[in-house]
Amino acid sequence: MPATLDRSRLETLLRREEELFHRIHPKSHQLYQRARRSLHGGVPMLWMVRWAGSFPVFVQEAQGSRFTDVDGNSYIDFCLGDTGAMTGHSPHPTVEAVIEQVKKGITLMLPYEDVIWVGEELQRRFGLPYWQLALSATDANRFALRMARLITGRPKVLVFNYCYHGTVDEAFIVLNSEGLPVPRPNNMGPPVDPRLTTKVIEFNDIPALEAALSPGDVAAVLAEPAMTNIGIIHPEPGYHDALRELTRKYGTYLIIDETHTICAGPGGYTAAFGLQPDFLTIGKPIAGGVPAAVYGFTEEISQAFAKRLCVDDADVGGIGGTLAGNALSVAAMKATLQHVLTEEFYDRAIALQERFTAGVEAVIEEFQLPWIVKRLGNRSEYWFRPTPPLNGGEAAAAVDHELDRYMHLFSLNRGILMTPFHNMALIAPDTTEADVDYHTHVFREAVKSLFTDYDPSISQP
Repeated sequence: MPATLDRSRLETLLRREEELFHRIHPKSHQLYQRARRSLHGGVPMLWMVRWAGSFPVFVQEAQGSRFTDVDGNSYIDFCLGDTGAMTGHSPHPTVEAVIEQVKKGITLMLPYEDVIWVGEELQRRFGLPYWQLALSATDANRFALRMARLITGRPKVLVFNYCYHGTVDEAFIVLNSEGLPVPRPNNMGPPVDPRLTTKVIEFNDIPALEAALSPGDVAAVLAEPAMTNIGIIHPEPGYHDALRELTRKYGTYLIIDETHTICAGPGGYTAAFGLQPDFLTIGKPIAGGVPAAVYGFTEEISQAFAKRLCVDDADVGGIGGTLAGNALSVAAMKATLQHVLTEEFYDRAIALQERFTAGVEAVIEEFQLPWIVKRLGNRSEYWFRPTPPLNGGEAAAAVDHELDRYMHLFSLNRGILMTPFHNMALIAPDTTEADVDYHTHVFREAVKSLFTDYDPSISQP
């Protein structure tokens, strides 16, 4: 018989974990209190206030798949900067390249020869002929959207319900309980109502896709090839074929955002599954943690854009940035692509992620939990629902903030960092089988504490 979660027990256990967190992180708490006097919320970036403890862990040092906090606690890092450090922290080839480049210049608004190598490597991996550089995937997506609107003359963008594309304004739109588009809850100070700029539909819904595109007012579909920030949602068989066919039928460009799905292989989901996007965007791990992003596009787009580009106004047209394409980011990208995000890394990391997923599934089966775990390449997430969601709406309906927080905090207190808010794990180049098996052990301990009379205090540090 499937296990039933006792919410009052969960509340008691969560309070216990919060107390333990405070006991083993006194220096982090002191730094947090000090930070509150100069940093809003005591953190340098807004969403850091949402970490599972009542304050964030302050890091002393990170290397590879591990880090140490200011209290001397050591952690296996499965969060890895929410993909930004999927290469592991400070990979040696990237560090060496950065050190050498710093000596020669950091940013000049002029190219180094290495940028040509990067462009040629991006061609090889992703199959698109032309590339431009940015500092974040958000900017890469913004620039691609601007290009698509300029070329097509169309005002609208199409996104998927509960998608994630950084802070792209057009993406902050969802479907309400009646299936109507509304601004995403807690969308902070939007410049315009996103319903004026964007259409939103559910992922995997082909009829809705055609209905949205058929009026001919959509410049581009902005899509992850598999949704990742609301749990991993895989495309149904044939969905990508339909997406490509319908976008072409209605003269709409297809932008594939690989920022998270680069976990699928060296060329991301696009290369692994033979997609044919008009634009491709990616940021986060491609420079080993140094800020960098790229966006690529087809020959057709290159020519159409060139016809509409006024060179004298290229610097004030809303595409680009003073630090985009800086020499330091380029050097880091070259080293990371050449020596870190390799075929060998992915072969090993994906095998370890299969082991990670199997371990979680074994615990779910042992305790007969109505939970699932989904994997994409070297990325996996466990989700508190019995069946895989088909779209963002189904996934969002299953969010359990309290249970998410407990699972995350339980792991954190025992030396494992998971990606917050949705229990995601990534595998770094030097993650080991022992690291994966330790997670399985801690995951089982957390589940046991929730569904039996087991006292987790016996496993506390």
